[in-house]
Amino acid sequence: MTSLISLKQITKSFKSMRALDGIDLEVRAGITGLLGPNGAGKSTLIKLLLGLVQPTSGTASFLGFDVRKQGRQIRSRIGYMPEDDCYISGLSGVNAVQFSGCLSGIPKTEALRRAHEILDFCDMKQERYRMVDTYSTGMRQKIKFASAIVHDPEFLILDEPTSGLDPEERETLLKRINLLASQMGKSVLISTHILPDVQAICDDVVILAHGKVRLCEPLVNLNRTTAPSFCIRALENIDQLAMALEKDNVEVIKNPDGTLTVASQSSELPEIIWNAAFQSGVSIQSLIPARNSLEEVFLSTVTDSPSTEENT
Repeated sequence: MTSLISLKQITKSFKSMRALDGIDLEVRAGITGLLGPNGAGKSTLIKLLLGLVQPTSGTASFLGFDVRKQGRQIRSRIGYMPEDDCYISGLSGVNAVQFSGCLSGIPKTEALRRAHEILDFCDMKQERYRMVDTYSTGMRQKIKFASAIVHDPEFLILDEPTSGLDPEERETLLKRINLLASQMGKSVLISTHILPDVQAICDDVVILAHGKVRLCEPLVNLNRTTAPSFCIRALENIDQLAMALEKDNVEVIKNPDGTLTVASQSSELPEIIWNAAFQSGVSIQSLIPARNSLEEVFLSTVTDSPSTEENT
């Protein structure tokens, strides 16, 4: 599959401090989660992709354009939702989104029509006519998101899009992002600290640490455990099942919620589980494949990363 973002040996230094250190990265179509601790280089990478900072060395292309020379062409084809508030004081919500459309080259009347259409999509009702200055955090996030998509870009860069949202607002925004990708063909790069957001909607995961790419994998690969493993929920007598499995040399972990996570190198683990349940007289309620925790993958990747100079 053709890469939408292609970085080869990209470095970015600010005086004596290296923010990006020899990055090689290919980002394909779909939704990609960009993860990393504070100071990992995520913000610098986004600014570089937007053409707002120039790489110190290396080559970079975005949507087929040279990041060094064709920043304007890149920015005309993408939508960017920054982490910080960026509205103009004194504008209503609909006028703020209209203004973003005009900046993208849409005529004023068409930009207003598009603003209303996008705000309907974002479930902004009469609040769109209020001043953005009076908005709650959740409403300002909606305006930033609407401004990022009003010109129908082919690629979105979203920086902490669910920051400050309550659980219901967060879930709704993630559904909108997923809808744009799955039904409207948009590709998305999400920079976030909220790992469940990545787990919920992302196809691929990139982890930065100390200015280097430490991991770039499809999410499905990260979820896959190294050995066959299952999560078991039984109606009763779960301890008897655990003892029966341990006798069959199956590794058993008792979870706080009363389930068991079991693992074995044997490819016949499902048969072993059902036989143990039969022998111990236990009725299994559910048996589902276990998966790695993204949090565990993230912490392991970041912890294993050698420390270098402080990055931004």
